[in-house]
Amino acid sequence: MYTFSSKLKTFSFILMAVGILGIGYGFLNAPKDIHEVESILSASSHGGHGEATHEEVKSHEEAHATTKHEAKSEVSEANEHEEHLNHVLHQLQNKPWSALYVACIFFMLLTMGTLVFYAIQQVAVAGWSPVLFRVMQGITAYLPIGSAIFFVILVMCGLHFNHIFAWLNEGVTDPSSANYDELIAGKAGYLNFGFWIARAFVFIAGWNLYRHLSRKNCLAQDESDDNTNYKKNFKLSAGFLVFFIVSESIMSWDWIMSVDPHWFSTLFGWYVFASFFVSGITMIAMVTVYLKSKGYLEYVNTSHIHDLAKFMFGISIFWTYLWFSQFMLIWYADIPEEITYFVTRINDYNLPFFGAVVMNFVFPLLILINTDFKRITWVIVMAGIVILLGHYIDFFNMIMPGTVGDQWFIGIPEISSVLFFLGLFIFTVFTALTKAPLLAKRNPYIEESKHFHY
Repeated sequence: MYTFSSKLKTFSFILMAVGILGIGYGFLNAPKDIHEVESILSASSHGGHGEATHEEVKSHEEAHATTKHEAKSEVSEANEHEEHLNHVLHQLQNKPWSALYVACIFFMLLTMGTLVFYAIQQVAVAGWSPVLFRVMQGITAYLPIGSAIFFVILVMCGLHFNHIFAWLNEGVTDPSSANYDELIAGKAGYLNFGFWIARAFVFIAGWNLYRHLSRKNCLAQDESDDNTNYKKNFKLSAGFLVFFIVSESIMSWDWIMSVDPHWFSTLFGWYVFASFFVSGITMIAMVTVYLKSKGYLEYVNTSHIHDLAKFMFGISIFWTYLWFSQFMLIWYADIPEEITYFVTRINDYNLPFFGAVVMNFVFPLLILINTDFKRITWVIVMAGIVILLGHYIDFFNMIMPGTVGDQWFIGIPEISSVLFFLGLFIFTVFTALTKAPLLAKRNPYIEESKHFHY
């Protein structure tokens, strides 16, 4: 049985405490009105983003100053300036919410990546991986609490605590409102809070139900005299994967793509899946290496680690293929309503946008393409850290441009949100690992897995 190290437990508490303090600071420090926004823009007028913002305002002022009706232009200029400040106010107020949202969805979906990998192993009747099943189940123990927090955030979005989803704003579907948006109104049958939150509830409940039942069957199999529970898990996993394929695509549209409600991509569901799937596999490798270093998982050998590293490498290449396919086709077609998505990210998020490609493709390619490196612990850890950070940046790139625009930077709210959910993840996962033996001893393929070498 695994024993949760007191040092690691204390470390997780420290991460959560620091994270909560930083998240609180982010919300308290967010501007309350346009006067504070003006002060912030003035203070940052010598920085990159602030300077660009003021140049826009000045260009508008100069354009209006040249019109024939100066009195009317002054009024128009003042209104436009106030509208711009209100827009920036919403962006800056969104910043701590968006930081919390990105970190929350990243850790939740990372766990989902592990759960899907576990289900695939069950359906594929894999012989190499059963010695890792309890590690996978430990990681997925984060799903109930992570998804509960995420669901609460979604409800708060619908109650207008923030402006993360523009289509939830008041008046966007009302033709008589100043906020009316014809494109969003055309999607109102699908993008409305009631239907949206109902879908979220069904997806999250379905995922958690599979996690609960599959773990229950796996533990029951340890005490069973036959393979009944194993067969139950096979059928359950096959059904779950069908449910997941549908729910994952819709989830990616609902929770990520609808942040930019004027844009869509038919490839987006696969792209999001590749990102959190490789993150989940990477986390399996990281936790396995840690437990192995502490003297646990005696039957896990370098061949198991090598196979995990192959998946890390292979899915990283798959993610890159999807990234390039989506980017190249939209860029080449050059349709204004599509290309705006990438223009915004290249202009305002240049470093994280292309940095994610380096971290998620170039680095894994150079490090993990070597067969021998896939068996070296410190290489796996180094590659794993870079991949996990790279895919957090990937989610950052998907969500932040639609919520905070060019008013972004990696600051206290972003770092604190990651620290909080990392601490919660560590505490939940390693607590779950103490609840059952680390070896699924009655799995029909456990002996094959124990002696897996090549």
